[in-house]
Amino acid sequence: MELFEQLSAKILNQGKILVFPEGEDVRIQGAAIRLAANGLVKPILLGVASEIAATAASHGFDLSSIEIIDPAQYPSDKFEAMVEALVERRNGKTDAVTAAKWLKDVNYFGTMLVYLGQADGMVSGATHPTGDTVRPALQIVKTKPGSSRISGAFVMQKADQRYIFADAAINIDIDAQTMAEIAVQSAQTAKVFGIDPKVAMLSFSTKGSAKAPQVDKVAEATKLAQVAAPELLIDGELQFDAAFVESVAAAKAPNSKVAGQANVFVFPDLQSGNIGYKIAQRLGGFEAIGPVLQGLAKPISDLSRGANEEDVYKVAIITAAQAL
Repeated sequence: MELFEQLSAKILNQGKILVFPEGEDVRIQGAAIRLAANGLVKPILLGVASEIAATAASHGFDLSSIEIIDPAQYPSDKFEAMVEALVERRNGKTDAVTAAKWLKDVNYFGTMLVYLGQADGMVSGATHPTGDTVRPALQIVKTKPGSSRISGAFVMQKADQRYIFADAAINIDIDAQTMAEIAVQSAQTAKVFGIDPKVAMLSFSTKGSAKAPQVDKVAEATKLAQVAAPELLIDGELQFDAAFVESVAAAKAPNSKVAGQANVFVFPDLQSGNIGYKIAQRLGGFEAIGPVLQGLAKPISDLSRGANEEDVYKVAIITAAQAL
């Protein structure tokens, strides 16, 4: 079964509620209508009510079955309660005046709906830069227990091949502890996508074949990840060919339970991760799905501003699956 058929089957009629802060956008509206009609998600569109209506009218959309919230018209008692909840969540770092100002921003408003349990997840980024999506998520939803930061993974798919590449979106330069954390997060993401994770910690060295501080970092990260999640198959340091090709693995890492059969690839920095996934996408013909944000206490997804309606639809399905 194709990936999104599998995920759709998981979330079908589960009643997951997703909030979309960019409700005026035609791509968001088109995807929301499909998601609701297919019984996959209950969408909430945020934005200026008149502008949402104008977009819908100009494209012949019927939004009558979709909840629409205009933060500027939100009932004052509910808004004040939201302000109080945000001030409490910020634990003295934000006063009521600042909180009220933040909540006039649709991304903060949507994130608070997720935090308060009025939505199961959020999808944004069609018209906002990544920072506008990630910042309120880190300030309000925060990271899940065991995670000190978030990371970004791509699901790389081609026919029946499916892999996870991380971090390829968020953390520019990482230490061993962060790399270990990303490895565990990525294994959890793999399970959402029906992948039984075998995690390779990537390097330009395999099992000490080269000596350098960069190699030492990956070796240390491997040990930390193995201690943090002993139930997972995690090994390193491995070159990509040793991680992926059985014949190379037999020569370079014959005792590894991961080498030659890895399906989750953890890169030692953002530069290599970003280059790696784009090579697989452009030269290898893989579809790159993501980035999937990892490590948050509740699922919040960041779209590319170049996303089309189909991208929004698919990211929403992923977000709802993460919420299960």
